[in-house]
Amino acid sequence: MAIFTEETQSLNSALFNQQQPEITMTLPTTKLGQTGLTVSRLSLGTMTFGLQTDEETSRQILDTAADAGINFLDTADVYPLGGGLATAGATEEIIGRWLKGKREHFILATKCVGKVGSAPWDQGASRKHILDAIDASLKRLGTDYVDLYQLHSDDASTPLDETLEALDTIVRAGKVRYIGVSNFLAYRLARALGRADVRNLTRFVSIQPRYNLLFREIERELLPLAKEEGLGVIPYNPLAGGLLTGKHNRAQGPTTGTRFTLGAAAERYQERYWHEREFNTVEELRTVADANGWSLTTLALAWVLANPIITAPIIGASRPEQLVDTLKAVEVKLDDNLKQKLDDITAEYRKGDSTR
Repeated sequence: MAIFTEETQSLNSALFNQQQPEITMTLPTTKLGQTGLTVSRLSLGTMTFGLQTDEETSRQILDTAADAGINFLDTADVYPLGGGLATAGATEEIIGRWLKGKREHFILATKCVGKVGSAPWDQGASRKHILDAIDASLKRLGTDYVDLYQLHSDDASTPLDETLEALDTIVRAGKVRYIGVSNFLAYRLARALGRADVRNLTRFVSIQPRYNLLFREIERELLPLAKEEGLGVIPYNPLAGGLLTGKHNRAQGPTTGTRFTLGAAAERYQERYWHEREFNTVEELRTVADANGWSLTTLALAWVLANPIITAPIIGASRPEQLVDTLKAVEVKLDDNLKQKLDDITAEYRKGDSTR
């Protein structure tokens, strides 16, 4: 078990079995926005756990990430991705069992708002649902608090003041240390921050938006807002659901067992990324990666990390060995010319009006 210091986490040991990749590295840390909370520069996303990835493999992925220095875990009450009401909560349960005996060594983030039950109030950001959801998540995770509790999306049908009051309640109760949002438009986040300030309620400290070389819309308004307000930014999909690994072939169709074929999530991921334009861009980016001696995975994640406002991209895996190239990205420093080249290749992806 790795013990994490405030400045860095170091590993210099072999992993527990030969099926896992051997990773020896020092992972830097940073603060979450303007808070005093220290987190690793990469966060481990867990939405594959319990459906795409069985529990044994999930535990191996968690072990690999922890031994490499990742202390920041992100999950949600609706996970695993691609499942439904029958599987909701399974990911949190897997993490809870793995965390037993080592909870104090990790920063744990989860989310609510998604539908987790059959009743009409088993979703959204109402006071009733938030108070019910945090207790259910704590039970599944086997802990009495989470470090970061996030709204998974914007519930426009519930007044912001009601949501903010409920979140303030669970912070004051000691069940949650910090609060954040995911998939919020900039104007809604700005309004929420303003209402919290006016009413002296607990303030959001982070945002979790989609962000990668093939989706840059948030650079126009959301990221400037985050910078001005001192928010941490923990982007998901930094590899575009796997398209930026370069492993997919448009002519052959989506690969079985990936997010592009995974249950209820397949349609969303295909709509986001499975297009001729995106595949053409991937090939252009692959040429740049090859010329610099890196994998496309490493290059794509290094580009996200090169943005100074980014706190910790959320990386995912369905097998432990997939973490090797993503972990290498923290050691890659893009020079100004290369960063600009990647910006230019993907400039058109700053356009658009996607809600998430």
